[in-house]
Amino acid sequence: MVNGDGAHGHTEEAESKQDGNGEADGGEESNEQEVIVIQDTGFTVKIQAPGTEPFDLQVSPQEMVQEIHQVLMDREDTCHRTCFSLQLDGNVLDNFAELKSIEGLQEGSLLKVVEEPYTVREARIHVRHIRDLLKSLDPSDAYNGVDCNSLSFLSIFTDGDLGDSGKRKKKGNELEQIDCTPPEHILPGSKERPLVPLQPQNKDWKPMQCLKVLTMSGWNPPPGNRKMHGDLMYLYMVTVEERHVSVTASTRGFYLNQSTTYTFNPKPANPSFLSHSLVELLSQISPAFKKNFTALQKKRVQRHPFERIATPFQVYSWTAPQVDHAMDCVRAEDAYTSRLGYEEHIPGQTRDWNEELQTTRELPRKNLPERLLRERAIFKVHSDFAAAATRGAMAVIDGNVMAINPGEETRMQMFIWNNIFFSLGFDVRDHYRELGGDAAAHAAPTNDLNGVRAYGAVDVEGLYTLGTVVVDYRGYRVTAQSIIPGILEREQEQSVIYGSIDFGKTVVSHSKYLELLEKTSRPLKVQRHSVLNEKNETVELCSSVECKGIIGNDGRHYILDLLRTFPPDLNFLPVDGEELPPESQRQGFPRQHRHRLACLRQELIEAFVEHRYLLFMKMAALQLMQQKANKDTKTDTPAITETSETTSESNADKTQTQTTEASDSQSATEVSTDSTSQTENGTSVASQAATDGEENSSKAATNGPLDLAATQNGECKSPLEGKELEESIPGLAQAKELAETLVAEDGSCIDPKSREVVLNACKAVGSISNTSFDIRFNPDIFSPGVRFPDDSADDVQKQKQLLKDAAAFLVSCQVPSLVKDCLDHSALPMDGATLTEALRQRGINIRYLGSVLEFVDKTPAKTQLEHFYRIGISELITRCAKHIFKTYLQGVELSALSAAVSHFLNCFLSSFPDAVAHLPPDELVSRRKSRKRRNRVPGGGDNTAWASLTPSELWKNIASEAQSYYHFTVQCDSVDQVVEKYGLQKITLLREISIKTGIQILIKEYNFDSRHKPAFTEEDILNIFPVVKHVNPKASDAFHFFQSGQAKVQQGFLKEGCELINEALNLFNNVYGAMHVEICACLRLLARLNYIMGDHAEALSNQQKAVLMSERVLGIEHPNTIQEYMHLALYCFANGQLSTALKLLYRARYLMLMVSGEDHPEMALLDSNIGLVLHGVMEYDLSLRFLENALTINTKYHGPRSLKVALSHHLVARVYESKAEFRSALQHEKEGYTIYKNQMGEAHEKTKESSEYLKYLTQQAVALQRTMNEIYKNGSNASIMPLKFTAPSMASVLEQLNIINGIIFIPLSQKDLENLKAEVHRRQLLQELGKSEEPTEDSPLELEDKIPID
Repeated sequence: MVNGDGAHGHTEEAESKQDGNGEADGGEESNEQEVIVIQDTGFTVKIQAPGTEPFDLQVSPQEMVQEIHQVLMDREDTCHRTCFSLQLDGNVLDNFAELKSIEGLQEGSLLKVVEEPYTVREARIHVRHIRDLLKSLDPSDAYNGVDCNSLSFLSIFTDGDLGDSGKRKKKGNELEQIDCTPPEHILPGSKERPLVPLQPQNKDWKPMQCLKVLTMSGWNPPPGNRKMHGDLMYLYMVTVEERHVSVTASTRGFYLNQSTTYTFNPKPANPSFLSHSLVELLSQISPAFKKNFTALQKKRVQRHPFERIATPFQVYSWTAPQVDHAMDCVRAEDAYTSRLGYEEHIPGQTRDWNEELQTTRELPRKNLPERLLRERAIFKVHSDFAAAATRGAMAVIDGNVMAINPGEETRMQMFIWNNIFFSLGFDVRDHYRELGGDAAAHAAPTNDLNGVRAYGAVDVEGLYTLGTVVVDYRGYRVTAQSIIPGILEREQEQSVIYGSIDFGKTVVSHSKYLELLEKTSRPLKVQRHSVLNEKNETVELCSSVECKGIIGNDGRHYILDLLRTFPPDLNFLPVDGEELPPESQRQGFPRQHRHRLACLRQELIEAFVEHRYLLFMKMAALQLMQQKANKDTKTDTPAITETSETTSESNADKTQTQTTEASDSQSATEVSTDSTSQTENGTSVASQAATDGEENSSKAATNGPLDLAATQNGECKSPLEGKELEESIPGLAQAKELAETLVAEDGSCIDPKSREVVLNACKAVGSISNTSFDIRFNPDIFSPGVRFPDDSADDVQKQKQLLKDAAAFLVSCQVPSLVKDCLDHSALPMDGATLTEALRQRGINIRYLGSVLEFVDKTPAKTQLEHFYRIGISELITRCAKHIFKTYLQGVELSALSAAVSHFLNCFLSSFPDAVAHLPPDELVSRRKSRKRRNRVPGGGDNTAWASLTPSELWKNIASEAQSYYHFTVQCDSVDQVVEKYGLQKITLLREISIKTGIQILIKEYNFDSRHKPAFTEEDILNIFPVVKHVNPKASDAFHFFQSGQAKVQQGFLKEGCELINEALNLFNNVYGAMHVEICACLRLLARLNYIMGDHAEALSNQQKAVLMSERVLGIEHPNTIQEYMHLALYCFANGQLSTALKLLYRARYLMLMVSGEDHPEMALLDSNIGLVLHGVMEYDLSLRFLENALTINTKYHGPRSLKVALSHHLVARVYESKAEFRSALQHEKEGYTIYKNQMGEAHEKTKESSEYLKYLTQQAVALQRTMNEIYKNGSNASIMPLKFTAPSMASVLEQLNIINGIIFIPLSQKDLENLKAEVHRRQLLQELGKSEEPTEDSPLELEDKIPID
């Protein structure tokens, strides 16, 4: 019906269409049936390894034998074995067999671990594994960003695992032992922002040394005669006791030989200590090894598994301490044998990436188990491909890969490495000259990647895209793609059978491609259209002309160059003779952009179509009503035809007014229905009233506070709008149903009048069909070089209008709605990354950042958006700096890289006015000789132009970049002015620029403000990492379970919700493995549910996993991690672990200060939490500092009359009461009381509570005064009444903590639950009938406020 996906009401529309084969929510029952299949019950087997007691192991029938191998290699007592087989009754089990397929394997079977003879490969794997065990606590892999290791610091703040410590610490006098004072820099108002605490020292990481050196011997490989004695390779080691030994790896195991550094004597030493495992051998010859290795393994297995598991994609840390570089044979070997795609684990040497990527797509997907297998395979291959592509791209830029066209100049070179094709983001052969040259060549790869992502998500069988990864490294952009079989042998002209290789001058088409692309047309909203080729013949396409179709030698249909999958953005594409709608013009569009490839985002297209659909339904409904009214009042039919004529007229010349200016739906319908104008005005007013009622619900329905937006068009309302209309006009609901049936029957309806209604509505909203709602875009409109046949001129005109409307919709609807979401705090960006995400979710491209900031600047409620404005400015400035840095780096030779980077950072951040670059010392380079071979590798330019950059020049460039790219004026010519004017922090700017450019700096305190010496030296730049963009394959089934779980929770069915979310967690684990962003969200929600349902221990365990996962997958100071820390602190407090809760909150506050500074609405919540916990441990003065800061911030961002502020006043009053300062307490509580009274009315329970508390405080104050008077009057012999100075009970503190964190417990007795369900059900019925009665103010059911889901 609606673009094939029922666009109304789906917020996660984009994700929910994942399945592409039309069964997005294909009946939940069937899913639940299928799920049962997966969880075959596990069983237990006994494992007997040589030299250990048999132990039990829980396994599941789906597992492979190999997975038991992995478990044994990880267990403390068997971890040193790698080369063994598992035997059942003397039969060796096949490694790749599933357990359920093995005969005789059942509950209680005994599996024997049998040592097998080594091969060279097995010996290498063994050495590698031993090295991994020795390095298991060493964080250097995480700092160096290799092997998917990343940092996590949670265990430092929780003293190991949370689960156990909870039981030990329950002592009565716990309060006295806590030291609650935070370090100075964490206190409110502190101005210092140290960097060192970002990575607290972990005592476990000072590793116990087991071995000084373990490396390959220089005597490798064994000569022929020794090979025939079974020698596989030689190792050289130095033990902690300084004993130098030479070891032979033979087929039977490892033994000492008699070689030394300079003489080769492969005979076994006496004794030779022959052992099957290297660990056994070393334990015999080195007592220190034996002792330390055991201790190390104990520690290793005590760590939480989530601290050790590899992440699916590499995460890089922008800070690192100075790590000692130790000798490491495995690392050295890896670097030089360039193990291409881990070939030692995969037969057949290098991997055929294209074949792997495409075969996984072809796996069957009829039922849930099949889909899980398929999605798991797709995800796995993708993350492997991304890792390999990243390594390859770095090798290309570092000059380690030979080009396939070495004769050409560097910018034009292309590379192949490990079956991946690499090209640089430059405009080669003037391909993009018309479109903006290098700027276009730089933007094309990311556009192409978005296209690949979109087609991949639609997932049409038989249509293939290339594996694509875009890597920015050292100032270069590299695109890595999998290779279509056979493409390298033929010329491009021969192989392209669909699309155009010259931007539309010559175009070809192909029926099979049209058929395949037709299937994507609806979900991607791409219109099928015709263009002219060079012979003026009409060619039909279903994509943009650049999209090329190539049939590979494997017979698969590939599409590539998807850079124009989505239609152009007219706000940034000035076209001669074309006028944009007034909304765009008012804001200074169209603007000149660097290149002509500016496209609208997919999210915008979805939102626009959604918006039009609501409009369409309303127009149809109102026209039907009007018909009905006309029938009822026996009016002659001409009235209707009249309106329909006006509609079509206005369609010709007033489409603009109708669909954009008036897309505030009421007025749009006014255009088409003059005869009902009275009811119409009624509607507007009524629905306005209804929306005001909604205003305090979580997603308010209009742009309430924005007076500015109200005057503009497209007062973007949420889908609630429909409901309000229904409540306000009698009979509209039935009309709407009628309209829906009309649309559903696809225009075959008998009644010609109704058909006319639909036709009018279709025309008005720009649908491409006249009988049903269907909006699609022609991506070739406004492409230079593309010509359309004359007979489609009309269609082209419509498409142009649609594009203008979409561009206007972005400016007049999406931007205000983003700002509104920030005002009511449903969007809370904390740093650059979360801000970009907020923009992109609403389909706003980053190039609009300047416009968004201007819009915020003009908003009346500007002070409540200060945090947003500040983050926006800092993002804009760091992005400009990144653009400049990119070209700056391209001219730097490798030997000067750290000097150049530190010089740039000095110019960017240091107050030192004349930063001078340190040119690297010259004695190594004889300049004259090196001139000849200039510029062989991309990063090989030996120019020193970079050294002449000065701070004032850099800031001038930043200002002009901001003007030309973002059309935003930054009036500052030094970093200190910017910091002063916009309230930024240098440490935050440093973090943003480092993350965006991949710089890793030494973690130490930098003195940015010294005017005598620069902040950075070249020693402070440790590394430069790639910044990688790739597709994230999704787990669609798991996602649906997760969504339905959320929905159930919001309806109040906690238990069912919990089950569904547990199920989702299982499926996510099935597809993604243990570590993934989406699993993190799942765990957080689960923890919250556990907590609400009273299972605190389980909540703690799940939230701990969520924190660890967030640290590992998103980064240790990512805003999401900060929030996870806060949740964990709450659950710790509820579990009675007060000191841990405080430590976690202090950590969160430190990170928050660093990421966004103190002035941020989220800080108020954090400080309220800290203040409450401190109040609970009777640290009243400290507590007040935090609570009063929270009060200030809440007042600023929520307005002085907000309920949050009232609550803040109450919390402060409670602390003053505990201090017996009743006057201050009364003052604050009165403030709170006034707010409650004005907002909620006298009768509301909150107001009553507050007035009770006021009475109590007054009594206490009077009593205190009496006592004081008594003392004054009678001196020392006064009879003093004992006063109640109460330390708050933990329960009362916890209650307040729950309130501020948005958790309100509903006492759920069985009876309540039943009533609740009945009530929810009744409401749903009423809504379906379209006459939902407004619930009374304090009805028990306002679950939106009660159980928030974050």
